[in-house]
Amino acid sequence: MPRSILDKPFFRDEAEAYAKLESIIWPEGPVCVHCGRWDRIGLMKGKATRPGLYKCYACRKQFRVTIGTVFEASHIPLHVWMQAVFLMVSSKKGVSTHQLHRTLGITLKSAWFVSHRIREAMKPTQTDPLGGAGMTLEGDETYIGGKGENRAYGPVPTKQIVMTLVERSGAVRSFHVPNVTAATLHPILAKHANTDSRFMTDESNVYKGIGWNFRGGHATVNHSAKEYVRGEDYTNTVEGFFSIVKRGIYGIYQHVSEAHLKRYLTEFDFRYSYRIKTDFDDMARMDKALSGIVGRRLTYRTVGKSGAAAAA
Repeated sequence: MPRSILDKPFFRDEAEAYAKLESIIWPEGPVCVHCGRWDRIGLMKGKATRPGLYKCYACRKQFRVTIGTVFEASHIPLHVWMQAVFLMVSSKKGVSTHQLHRTLGITLKSAWFVSHRIREAMKPTQTDPLGGAGMTLEGDETYIGGKGENRAYGPVPTKQIVMTLVERSGAVRSFHVPNVTAATLHPILAKHANTDSRFMTDESNVYKGIGWNFRGGHATVNHSAKEYVRGEDYTNTVEGFFSIVKRGIYGIYQHVSEAHLKRYLTEFDFRYSYRIKTDFDDMARMDKALSGIVGRRLTYRTVGKSGAAAAA
């Protein structure tokens, strides 16, 4: 009889959840987060002791694997965090805050905070340039935001611009940019694109002045002339990624603020970069997200009388 993947012990039991996290963060055994020692550490086993609590007998301090991570100082049980991470990495177009709130049995405010902490963990640990010799790198931009004709009243919503680089059958990296000009896009390409790649774009003039330095060549397709594929020349890969992003934002999240758009883009980038066809199933994608929690604690403070949360 098939069993639900959410029936795994670390989704149900707090001690198992800590053991799971420790196997990812401390693959060679626990390390004191205070002094860095590993040879004089003991697991606390008292009846009233919290799960996963260790004591370092070198510096005489206690610690857990969650210290210094996005899970630190959270009152939400770790096994519930595990469930939230799995839901976010396994849902192709994302999972809404309301859905996390209903499914996990936590408050709406907590669900919103949980989702943003997990997005911080999804940020890439390395920013090596995408592409390389023999690889094709596609670049394009799109506009995120509602349509004016869909509003019954009020001002026309401002569109947010997203520029994306994607390797064919590889990783993707997206950027929230203020405008589409060579001055804005050139620094992004200089840092995130390997110039040994073959660079593929549409006919936009903005890429003509910055695509010449790709040693693999710069090719274009003319969308204005209804040209979308010419042999190996196409931008369908990056456009397919944009379709996933827009379906997620319009269909799942409904609205994404300008202040947090970069975090939602990180979420979509992460899932696309570690998708099944690159030998990452949902559980491997979860482990990858958990490996990025260290040193990325995200805190918020309450500001003003409205009680709105702002990044600290």
